[in-house]
Amino acid sequence: MQTGTLISLVLYFILMLGIGLYAWRKSTDDSEGYLLGGRNLHPAVAALSAGASDMSGWLLLGLPGALYAAGLVEAWIGIGLFVGAFANWIIVAPRLRAQTEKLGNALTIPEFLANRFPDKAVALRVISAIIIVAFFSVYTAAGLVGGGKLFETSFASLFGDIGMSDYALGIWLTAGVVLAYTMVGGFLAVSLTDFVQGCIMVVALVLMPLVVMFGEGGSAGQSLNDVQPGFLSLFGGLTVIGFLSAVTWGLGYFGQPHIIVRFMAVRSVEAVRTARNIGMTWMGVALLGALGVGIAGRAYVERNGLVVEDPETIFIVLADLLFHPIITGFLLAALLAAIMSTISSQLLVASSSLTEDFYRLFLRKNASERESVNVGRICVLLVALVAIFIAGDPESQVLGLVSNAWAGFGAAFGPLIILSLTWDRMTGAGALSGLVTGALVVIAWIALGWNGAFLGGPGVYEIIPGFATAWLAIWLVSLVTAGNGETRAQAS
Repeated sequence: MQTGTLISLVLYFILMLGIGLYAWRKSTDDSEGYLLGGRNLHPAVAALSAGASDMSGWLLLGLPGALYAAGLVEAWIGIGLFVGAFANWIIVAPRLRAQTEKLGNALTIPEFLANRFPDKAVALRVISAIIIVAFFSVYTAAGLVGGGKLFETSFASLFGDIGMSDYALGIWLTAGVVLAYTMVGGFLAVSLTDFVQGCIMVVALVLMPLVVMFGEGGSAGQSLNDVQPGFLSLFGGLTVIGFLSAVTWGLGYFGQPHIIVRFMAVRSVEAVRTARNIGMTWMGVALLGALGVGIAGRAYVERNGLVVEDPETIFIVLADLLFHPIITGFLLAALLAAIMSTISSQLLVASSSLTEDFYRLFLRKNASERESVNVGRICVLLVALVAIFIAGDPESQVLGLVSNAWAGFGAAFGPLIILSLTWDRMTGAGALSGLVTGALVVIAWIALGWNGAFLGGPGVYEIIPGFATAWLAIWLVSLVTAGNGETRAQAS
């Protein structure tokens, strides 16, 4: 059985590498091609690329695992994300596409902020790049943890003679394939593979719950409220703080560099609306599928007297139990697709910041396009090695790592991006204060453990205080410095 599944995964890896080679021939001659695909993405590719790079292994591991363990109340995370993603397409996407090209043809978010507020250009580029590289190292590690768990759960003992644990092997194989097509093909390879991966993911997320509920030994009609009271209630055991901590995940969308960079690359402002409609449809179906995997998976396990030690592996367990090895390979490829699409996007964005906002800013201002592309490839490798080190602990939880990084980006960049695109009274000093405040508040909140327990009660998700204080800092500092010679945001 494992051999048939492994063959399917090998074919999937070959497909990803083939796309990387195609992209290498099409768009890696200069920095704009390598980092943004020449700003010529088809709306469907931009939409599914944004969605696939957003959802990551969290969609097939973290969210189903949370629902499996706690019940339908965890669906509020998905609801908040859907609303946040839609608002992001409405507020940020068309404005960012137009303004990044207008203001110096910016290729990275830090470069856009520098062009927007030239009096604080260097500080904004450097601090933005530091935040991007730091949080993406953690975020990428979350994806690699997913790859490690996949191999550890599905191929236990198959590779026992190579002197490496299945978990470690999963991390290195996942990272190796992603590095190959990302380093070779750049942004176009990442976007095209994301498109294919997004298609695979949504098919798997529709197929899995249907088979679990209506296949042999299925769970249709199983009452989980008998197993755990309130399991099927959206409000079972829900507190105000718990509700806010769940739905405010949606605030993170405005500040995720690996998502909003897709808005910069779509072929035109007019194409953004088409991309939005495609992307939101995909996201709605995918989220419903993930909810179905978690709830139906718990019912199947209870009905058949099974034991699942790690709730985040429920998708993998069901794939192994219910499907022919070839189909199992396809389903596990969907999980790898979710993991790899996010990792590749994050590696490329972190690499672009290191290249454009450090190397070309301080070390080689006159670096050639070819040199910049090659330095970008080296930076992809360096960030990946750091993420591999962080992911080395097999006890790591995907949802926990993702939530920390998601909050860090959302708080640091979310208010900054929204206000820089919509508020003409914003100043460079305000932008810098919001960036620093959002990141520091999130880090401090996590360090103090207030996301786990706060004032004797349940924890408060760190994006709430981080986003609020960053917004307040931008507003107050901009009002104070507006009359002191500070450069306001240039006209939209």
